[in-house]
Amino acid sequence: MLFKGSGVALVTPFNEDLTINYERLEELINFHIESNTDAIIVCGTTGESSTLSTEEKKNVIKFSVQCSKNKIPIIAGTGSNNTESAVEMTKYAEKCGADGVLVVTPYYNKCSQDGLYLHYKKIADNTSIPLILYNVPSRTGVNILPETVLRLSEVKNIQAIKEASSDISQIVKLASILPNNFYIYSGNDDQILPILSVGGKGVISVAANIFPNEIHNLCYSYFDDDISKAQEIQFKYLKLIKNLFSDVNPIPIKEAMNYLDFDVGPTRLPLSPMDREKSNQLKKSILKLYEKN
Repeated sequence: MLFKGSGVALVTPFNEDLTINYERLEELINFHIESNTDAIIVCGTTGESSTLSTEEKKNVIKFSVQCSKNKIPIIAGTGSNNTESAVEMTKYAEKCGADGVLVVTPYYNKCSQDGLYLHYKKIADNTSIPLILYNVPSRTGVNILPETVLRLSEVKNIQAIKEASSDISQIVKLASILPNNFYIYSGNDDQILPILSVGGKGVISVAANIFPNEIHNLCYSYFDDDISKAQEIQFKYLKLIKNLFSDVNPIPIKEAMNYLDFDVGPTRLPLSPMDREKSNQLKKSILKLYEKN
């Protein structure tokens, strides 16, 4: 399996002219290698994949794999609402040496559950590396039902799901019917511990961009049966997590990272600068955490 623990949904750093800042990207990758992050996910939602050109996505994937030097798994976001485009990008990620791919559900098309099954099977049939399903209906308008995930779990290299539906009942049902070797990752930072408690294997985290050790420790405290420690960490970061999603991701996380001198630059349009009041609330929640630490 790809990883167990905390996978960071990495931002894509930009220069002020909105070109990709590859020097900063390398620094971020090294930061996560040194900070106990268990995997790095590039070109996902937090990485602003929807505003990256095909060439830029390919460059980020290739560069990230090279920078990692096999010290940490690199998982590439290769999803698309065009099945053939997703196949092409997945093949490229495998060619570059990516350890796996994260594939979001097709958006806008409003396909059926059978359409989802056929879409993912077609992608999986064209690669040999592990594929992680990505369910985020609030963004895509389509929800992968547990029964469809179960069907897909029978496809050899479809090995996990990032569950960001926020529907705990659905996730519990999913955990109850899937084989033990099929991994569930939380797609929401405020639901890491609840999903671990029903058999989840970790998280693909936005908050890990700024607190990587803590998100790793949350997961591994649970795995080591230190439930009270895992609870303590989950509860401690709830206010910050709420503020990290007070605007559309990744606007707040980039705001937070720039405030903490990571210098990751702005977001690209149509994502706009963060509202001042929300920004101030975010900064206050960060300062309170540093005071506690």
